[in-house]
Amino acid sequence: MRTAIAINPRHAAHDEPQHVEQAARLYAITAALNASGLRSVLLDVPARPATEAQLRAVHTEQMIELVRWSATRPRSWIDHDTYTTPASWDAALMAAGATLAVVDAVVSGSVRNGFALVRPPGHHATPTESMGFCLFNNVAIAARYAIDHLGVTRVAIVDFDVHHGNGTQDIFYDDDRVFFCSTHASPLYPGTGAEREIGSGRGRGTTMNLPLPHGVGDAGFARLFEDVVIPALRRYRPDLILVSAGYDGHWADPLGPLTLSVAGYAALTRRLKETAEEVCNGRIALVLEGGYNLKALAASVLACLEVLANDDSVVDPFGPSNEPEPDISALIARMRQNHPLLAG
Repeated sequence: MRTAIAINPRHAAHDEPQHVEQAARLYAITAALNASGLRSVLLDVPARPATEAQLRAVHTEQMIELVRWSATRPRSWIDHDTYTTPASWDAALMAAGATLAVVDAVVSGSVRNGFALVRPPGHHATPTESMGFCLFNNVAIAARYAIDHLGVTRVAIVDFDVHHGNGTQDIFYDDDRVFFCSTHASPLYPGTGAEREIGSGRGRGTTMNLPLPHGVGDAGFARLFEDVVIPALRRYRPDLILVSAGYDGHWADPLGPLTLSVAGYAALTRRLKETAEEVCNGRIALVLEGGYNLKALAASVLACLEVLANDDSVVDPFGPSNEPEPDISALIARMRQNHPLLAG
């Protein structure tokens, strides 16, 4: 059983070189992957464009049409930090479709697990709005597809990007078939993701937000996962775990105020992989989100792929941040006492 990867083959011309979310991000990852020798043990899954029906399963027609129209212009901005080029429509369809291809392979059992190496990213895209560098919500489209078409009953989405995945939360806020758990720095863009945001209606208790003070790194994340995230996944018992894998929490990232290391990201991936093996026959797929220091991004993705494919220990070329971390004991205690998935 191999680890699947799907790489968006149409991402390159969706590019603004002066913007942090640029084509060089995925080039850096693929270059590191090719140089590592790891690619020979991975299974390349052909990407395919998502259909418009698959987009409409999570996004409004008006939003979809705005992206389509914006991509007819030489260069356009949907909001102050989300750009399009004439290639963006095809790039966004293929980012979502590459994620679907990995999920198909994982759910069918033809691979052990997988990683969708895609851009543009997706987790800020809400049902009605592209924002935060994101055009369509790749991980949400994949979760809805798995439920609607692959016989999956319950999906867990764990988002460890430094920013809150507000779009994913909004899409599934009242849907108990998806458990959304986000670890993110606070205060930080987009300003959502408070502890009190736990879902509504039949989805009450299937959203979990873990807003973290600036400076939390490997030790804090390890404790948070052991004491909160993993117990919640065990209680929810999903059929599939998806991970919004953002690497802008690395201590060298220019946008993020957290202090995770390459080894720290590998450790989080290992615990999620072990939990998937425990609760859902190992079915787990990572989907690329943020990460804007090119070398740290590439090293972190490579380390997580090593964990998925080989269970190997990883070499961290950057090392730890060596900065003291804030104490998150109070957050952990509140979540264990108050969140519906953990309390009682």
